[in-house]
Amino acid sequence: MNSEQDIIRLEKLSKTYLLGEVELRVLKDITLNVRRGEMVALMGASGSGKTTLMNILGCLDQPTSGRYWLDGEEISRLSSNQRAELRSKKIGFVFQSFNLLPKTSALDNVLMPLTYSHRFVSEREAKNIATRLLQKVGLADRMDHYPSQLSGGQQQRVAIARSLVNSPVILFADEPTGNLDSHTSLEVLEMFGHLNRDEGITIVLVTHDANVAKYTQRTIRIRDGEIIDDLPSAQIMAAVGVEGGA
Repeated sequence: MNSEQDIIRLEKLSKTYLLGEVELRVLKDITLNVRRGEMVALMGASGSGKTTLMNILGCLDQPTSGRYWLDGEEISRLSSNQRAELRSKKIGFVFQSFNLLPKTSALDNVLMPLTYSHRFVSEREAKNIATRLLQKVGLADRMDHYPSQLSGGQQQRVAIARSLVNSPVILFADEPTGNLDSHTSLEVLEMFGHLNRDEGITIVLVTHDANVAKYTQRTIRIRDGEIIDDLPSAQIMAAVGVEGGA
């Protein structure tokens, strides 16, 4: 497989935490790749290691051993400041709890990452970017609303718009439907599908739920820090008895 097509590539990546005198090996020799433009589910139960892996993939943490390339650049041993710069340039995040500033409008929540951007953006241009993104996620009439004035689904749409404001090459969504009802969850998952299909954004959905993973093209299942399956999502869904899919 041509590594130039890979936006993520891992070789024998491991993560060990020291708890007193006890070593806890959370990730064990993970080797995988994610190709540009894929929409992938990283699926596992609580404690499987999937969140630790996402934190490393998202440059929030470092591996103990192994190698990691993101967008062609090896980043396994970058400093915390170097990882922060890389995150601002290339990575967007969407979380289960939305992580919006409560006393800040939807528009200003979306604008916030541009404050720390690696590139200079004028105030007018920044506002135009944030406005376009809120329009894209269907919140043109909610820009001045505070999070407390928005439904859970609307708050997650604001979070998605915010994750896109620096034009990331990859988007990580950590249990993005965990606080949403089934109807709103479907709307949010369809939005991720649109961003992937129509705009070519690589998306990694981190979830414990096969009903979320089925909306992706490929599912990587992790258990006890090891990959146990890496297959087209339709095959995984058939194996676990979930109907439908991407």
